[in-house]
Amino acid sequence: MSCYNFMAVLINHRSKMAPKVQEILTNHGCAIKMRLGLHEVSDVCSEEGVILMQVCGEDDQIKTLQSDLNELPGVKAKTISI
Repeated sequence: MSCYNFMAVLINHRSKMAPKVQEILTNHGCAIKMRLGLHEVSDVCSEEGVILMQVCGEDDQIKTLQSDLNELPGVKAKTISI
């Protein structure tokens, strides 16, 4: 099991997709070591956001998490292993 995996998730239509993304992240919570969410803030919250995560686990677990996120419209997830 490796903990040198990082996943970036881009979310469009954040207000609509956030609950579905959160459900997937909760389902895979044991594989997420660190999570940071970012979005632009001004008078109104941005509809686009980025989540950066350090993910740990077997390759299959991480691929399943990435695949589950990528199945959502407007969500793009990519993983890098160091």
